[in-house]
Amino acid sequence: MPLSLLARCIIAIMMAAVTPAAVAQAYPTKPIKLVAPSSPGDAPDVIARLVADKLSVVLGQQVVVENKPGAGGVVGSDAVAKAAPDGYTLIMGNAGSHGINAAVYATLPYDIQRDFAPVSQVAVAPNVMVINPSIPAKTLAEFIAYAKSQPGKLSYASGGNGSSAHMSMELFKSMAGVDIQHIPYKGSSPALTDLVAGQVAVFIGNMPPTVPLVKAGKLRALAVTTTAHSALMPELPTIAESGLPGYETVAWFGVLAPAGTPPEIVKRLSLEIGKIARSPEMRDKLLAMGAEPVGGTPEEFRAVIDRDIAKWKPLAQKVGIKVD
Repeated sequence: MPLSLLARCIIAIMMAAVTPAAVAQAYPTKPIKLVAPSSPGDAPDVIARLVADKLSVVLGQQVVVENKPGAGGVVGSDAVAKAAPDGYTLIMGNAGSHGINAAVYATLPYDIQRDFAPVSQVAVAPNVMVINPSIPAKTLAEFIAYAKSQPGKLSYASGGNGSSAHMSMELFKSMAGVDIQHIPYKGSSPALTDLVAGQVAVFIGNMPPTVPLVKAGKLRALAVTTTAHSALMPELPTIAESGLPGYETVAWFGVLAPAGTPPEIVKRLSLEIGKIARSPEMRDKLLAMGAEPVGGTPEEFRAVIDRDIAKWKPLAQKVGIKVD
């Protein structure tokens, strides 16, 4: 009996010695899953794979990217929100999946601000407005005049209802006073395919899949959506300086974990991902895609998410965008 009591005391002392810092130091002990809530080749997927490759090296465990597209990022986000909060399931969130969705979905199976622990923002990128070359407009002002000359006759593509492309165009329509019909697609790839084919007139989307089509002469770029010029296409003006002052939309990408993930693990992941994002090699790869590295703390990333949700909710209500 005394021996049993002594054994229990020793176990209790050993367990007390396992501090949160020790838990973080031991992490990870098995592969990590990084969910990309998009199709292969879309920007969240591409950036997730860049991060996963480097994170696998620094953590000493394989980081596997798993694509879970569907419903504008809801499918992948739901899976991660309901995953065990142990640091072994993460998501490459973006401005659509973890910003706009909170504004446009009538109901979500999770709460973006409550059910996720922001880890680190990875990159930001301007969206770019592109048109089919058959449209007789070389500048944004010319395109606005052309759209106003035939209200309701032009159409624009998006990667789906409530997507970043959808909201960016609705903000443009509201500020420019033009009537252009929305044609939603299941992702940016099929949307761009039909834009190149002339089935739709205009598209606002992420630079990574769009810029190669512009450089190949298959699309014409008019402007970027940020308030600063893009390092990848510095010759392009911004929408704000092209007649719509105050216009700004930014595509961002960052890693999140399920809420309840130990803070020590979140902190370690944040530090490592920040270093990866700001490394010269990653910076060059991101810039080649039209994105810029960020990094940053979990608190800074949460502030970005909160600002986006506060921005898009009023617009969604104003123009009546609601996804069931």
